[in-house]
Amino acid sequence: MAKKSMVEREKKRQVLVDRFAKKRAALKVIINDQSKPMEERFRASLKLAALPRNSSATRLHNRCQLTGRPHAYYRKLKVSRIMLRELGSSGQLPGVVKSSW
Repeated sequence: MAKKSMVEREKKRQVLVDRFAKKRAALKVIINDQSKPMEERFRASLKLAALPRNSSATRLHNRCQLTGRPHAYYRKLKVSRIMLRELGSSGQLPGVVKSSW
């Protein structure tokens, strides 16, 4: 059950990233603009720090949509290597065949 909750947590993070993307980008432009006064840039950095931590895109992590596993993730299929092998072996992924030699 814990694995499903991690997938849900990632979905919540994605919603926050989408909601605050424009605001974060605008604040970063102000912070990086050297022509602005130091006080204004500092205020912008404080506002950026006050935003929710999970609204940063770097907090997102690719996870398997079936198990929630964060490692060995295949982007094209959105599953982990373990599920890729299981689904391929059972014939549920079109064009994927488990090879044997």
